[in-house]
Amino acid sequence: MDKITPLLLCGGSGTRLWPASRKGFPKQFSPIFGPLSLFQQAVTRLSGPGYGRPLVVTNSDFRFIVVEQLAALQTDPAAILIEPEGRNTAPAILAALLHLAAGDPEALVLVAPSDHVVPDAEAFRATVAAALPAARAGRIVTFGIRPDRAETGYGWLELSTRAVEGEAQPLRRFIEKPDVTRAEAMLAAGNFLWNAGIFLFTAKAALAAFRAHAPGLLPPVTAAVDGAARDLGFLRLAPEPWAQAEDISIDYAVMERADNLDAVPFGAGWSDLGDWDAVWREAPERDAAGNAAAGEVLTLDCSGSLLRSDSAGQVLVGIGLRDMVAVATADAVLIAPRDRAQEVKTVVAGLKARGLKQADTFPRDHRPWGWFETLALSDRFQVKRIVVKPGAALSLQSHVHRAEHWIVVSGTARVTIGAEVRLVTENQSVFIPLGEKHRLENPGRVPMVLIEVQTGAYLGEDDIIRYEDVYARGQGAKG
Repeated sequence: MDKITPLLLCGGSGTRLWPASRKGFPKQFSPIFGPLSLFQQAVTRLSGPGYGRPLVVTNSDFRFIVVEQLAALQTDPAAILIEPEGRNTAPAILAALLHLAAGDPEALVLVAPSDHVVPDAEAFRATVAAALPAARAGRIVTFGIRPDRAETGYGWLELSTRAVEGEAQPLRRFIEKPDVTRAEAMLAAGNFLWNAGIFLFTAKAALAAFRAHAPGLLPPVTAAVDGAARDLGFLRLAPEPWAQAEDISIDYAVMERADNLDAVPFGAGWSDLGDWDAVWREAPERDAAGNAAAGEVLTLDCSGSLLRSDSAGQVLVGIGLRDMVAVATADAVLIAPRDRAQEVKTVVAGLKARGLKQADTFPRDHRPWGWFETLALSDRFQVKRIVVKPGAALSLQSHVHRAEHWIVVSGTARVTIGAEVRLVTENQSVFIPLGEKHRLENPGRVPMVLIEVQTGAYLGEDDIIRYEDVYARGQGAKG
């Protein structure tokens, strides 16, 4: 029996769960519930008997996060495609299909976002299994969520008949996000489902649908795939033709026009975690007063509220809160009524307009070799904590505007300064003059931690010239 190839989309940089999710490290890579990130939960959910290795589409900034989180699951991907820029879901899915169909046109593909929550993975896999006969017969199958409220934040699906759990049924049409009155009517009717953006089909059937309904996407995306370049373990799509592809979703490009669509209802629990109110609803535990808490949190006379502290050592205290959201990170705090949680996107736009870095970036910046965070920043100096993974190495680099002083506090560092290479152990330090070529490596088997003190006229992350880099990142802040 042919195995299903999970096609996981994880290039988005949504901000609806700000400040816990930001452009630099979005929600799909965060452990919103439990120890695994949402991306890791999706990989785990779409694995086991009947499933092949996942095919992942992401962007350059997230490629090493994807590799690290897959490695933590001991999962070897079929491929990781890198989008040169975001062009929405239709080009991303088409690129993956073209790549996959080159080896197996009849391949079964399950397209899924990587930032959804599905508590009952076994029930979801059973629903996918129920859809296999329709997909093998050339149908395009979407999985609709049985609604439990008159939700206005989702698109809906209209079935030709009343929804039957786990049964593929003809899909009449897609419906845009409705107003409350229409949502209530659809909820009562019984033949409407939420659109989850999850699809099952053969590569051959999906490509035929693209040729019939979105032919303009084929030339640029095909050229981007044909011109793709191998980069370490990644496949970088060619940027010039990719930029010519229309920025359009799979629903608008194909699904709303196709006439061979079925829908399978799924009612065992699902959420796209579209805002903090959804996180409250999906919280695995709430106290007797309906409060959901995560991290170091204390509540007094609160009810129906979400309180979350994402910073170690930071205690969040709520007193007398009613149906509120309070989320604290190391550099930002959000407080809002639960019923206004969707306005967070407007807040982030306001932060960007004011030039505040909290809009997009965290104090902790993840890199392929580990991570760093800023402990202190002022005019002409910055103090960072840097953690380097065992066996990892920063690039051979220099800076135009700053000098650096490194103090090792845990582990052992192999340090290159000019032509000199030496080991630096705990409580030892080295100085890197402005303009000197240097490199930091961790030759040990445990993470290496050091404190970096930067001094100079300009301390931005883009003040870097790379000469050698095992991660092939090129120039720029992250490369």
